[in-house]
Amino acid sequence: MQRASLPPVVLIIAGNDPSGGAGLAADIQAVSAMGAHPAPVATALTVQDTRDVHRVVAADPGLVAEQAQLVLEDLPVAAVKLGLLASAAVGRAVAALLRGRTLPLVVDPVLKASGGGRLADDELLQVYMQELFPLATLVTPNGHEARRLAPQALDAAGRAEALLKTGATHVLIKGADEATAEVHNALYGAGGHRDYTWPRLPGVYHGSGCTLASGIAGLLAKGVPLTAAVEQAQRYTWETLKQGWQLGHGQFIPNRQVH
Repeated sequence: MQRASLPPVVLIIAGNDPSGGAGLAADIQAVSAMGAHPAPVATALTVQDTRDVHRVVAADPGLVAEQAQLVLEDLPVAAVKLGLLASAAVGRAVAALLRGRTLPLVVDPVLKASGGGRLADDELLQVYMQELFPLATLVTPNGHEARRLAPQALDAAGRAEALLKTGATHVLIKGADEATAEVHNALYGAGGHRDYTWPRLPGVYHGSGCTLASGIAGLLAKGVPLTAAVEQAQRYTWETLKQGWQLGHGQFIPNRQVH
């Protein structure tokens, strides 16, 4: 097979969700749906279902870095996506590994499970702000995460500005967790901002943020410009939610097999 016909590789650094709704399973499915090849590195094992996270066990930081380093040395990685990091030590190890590289980097700062469980302490928040966001092409917090990362800001625009000041190139603040009739997302960057509005679907979904961030990473790996990648991945994610399944006793799981 000619190398030009091979899929681009996305290095995924995230935690495992045994329900398959979020985490590495979601990332793998979304990256694959975009036509890219997922290379998953596990940062944590979680005890969770479609209702909530009950326990998180962070992987050894050196093991995380060793996994990712070998992938970077062996495969033609074209983009990187970060999900659950689970500990500040893992976050620092990942930042050290990625520092100095020019790969597109999508950072989904997973701070709380959709069921409410807390997934990041204040030390990890500082690692995001000081070490990971400065490397990021795109940061994708939801409303809750943006408020926790930039608590002094008064509105979404102010929170985005605070995150951009860390060195991140773009910030996509998502509004699915807000109490609004429609879902309002906003992409911020040096050139201004762009608003997106999506019909709000009934129900609560497990793994929508993972799906969106990984979809964007897959498209960036293929060379799609960032603004177009953000729009296309939002459309894909909305369709996965519209056709989602309630496989367990809790939240719906996106149907990431949609085309």
